[in-house]
Amino acid sequence: MKRFILKRILSMIPVLFIVSVVIFSLVHLVPGDPAAAMLGDMATAEDIAALHARLGLDRPLVQQYFVWISNIFHGDFGDSVANHQTVASMILSHLEPTIHLTILALIIAVLIAIPLGMIAATRKGSVVDHSVTVLSLLGISLPSFLLGLFLILVFAVRFKLLPSSGYVPMRQGFWMHLKSILLPAIALGFMNAAFMMRMTRASLLEVLGSDYIRMAKAKGVREMAIVTVHAFKNTLVTIITVIGQSLVQSLSGAAVVESLFAIPGLGQLMVNSIGRRDYYVIQSIVLLIAVFNVIVNMFVDILYGVVDPRVRVS
Repeated sequence: MKRFILKRILSMIPVLFIVSVVIFSLVHLVPGDPAAAMLGDMATAEDIAALHARLGLDRPLVQQYFVWISNIFHGDFGDSVANHQTVASMILSHLEPTIHLTILALIIAVLIAIPLGMIAATRKGSVVDHSVTVLSLLGISLPSFLLGLFLILVFAVRFKLLPSSGYVPMRQGFWMHLKSILLPAIALGFMNAAFMMRMTRASLLEVLGSDYIRMAKAKGVREMAIVTVHAFKNTLVTIITVIGQSLVQSLSGAAVVESLFAIPGLGQLMVNSIGRRDYYVIQSIVLLIAVFNVIVNMFVDILYGVVDPRVRVS
C-alpha cells in the first residue's frame, strides 16, 4: 500500500509542472501587453516600461517562469496591481466563504444523490425510478445561476425564510452562517447531485445483475442487506470518482454562484479581477484550483486502492 501511495504522489510532479507552465503562459498568450492592459488606456509609454521592470516582464520568458515558480514555493504570489495588496493576503481573505460553500454543496449533493440513486436502482421501472430519472435530467439541464434565481424568488422574496444575498462568517454564529450559504450551496450542489444520482443508479444496477447477488437472493438474504452491504460496497469506486469530480466542479463553478449571491469568495474575487485585468490574481486563483484538482484526484486514486485492493496491482 505504501508503494502504491508513493507512486500516486510522484505522478503528481509532472502534472503540476505542466499545469504551472500552462497557467503561466496564459498571461503571455492574451493579445496585447499585460502591463498596458493593467494600467489602462491613459498610461504613457514610461508608465508601461516602469511596470514592465517592476513585474519582471522585460526579462526572458523562461527566466520569468522560474522566478514566478520560485516565489510561489516561498509563498509569494506577487502583488495585485489594482488593489495594491499581496495576492496571498487577498486569497486568504476570500478563501473561507468558498471552502464552506463548496463543502456544504458537496454534502447536499451526497445526501440527495446516493439515497435516491439506490432507491431508483432497486425499483427499476417504477414511478420512483422514472421520477428520479426526470429529477436528474432536470438537474443536469438547469444552470446553477438559473436555479439560484429561482431559489431567491421562492425562499427569499416569497416566503422570506432565507437571505437573498450576503455572507455571515461562522464566528458570528453557526445558524446565521448556515442560512447565508444554504441557498447558494443548493444551487451549486444540485447539478452535481443529478450527475451523482445517475451514476449511482447505473453502477448499482450493474452490480445487482451479478451472479453473486442472484446467489444471495436465492439463499434468502434480505433485499436491504443485499443492497446496503453486498452491492453498495462494489459501487464505491464509481461513487468515489463522482464525489471527487463533484468537489472539483463545485470549487470551479463557485464563481457564478458567488457573484449571484454576493458572497466574497474566490469566485467573486476572480470575476472582479477579470474586470480589472488583475492578471496575477487570476493566475494565482487558477493555479490554486488546478493544484486542488490534482490533489483531489490523487486522494481519489488512493481511495481506489483502499476500497478495491485489485487496483494496487496496476
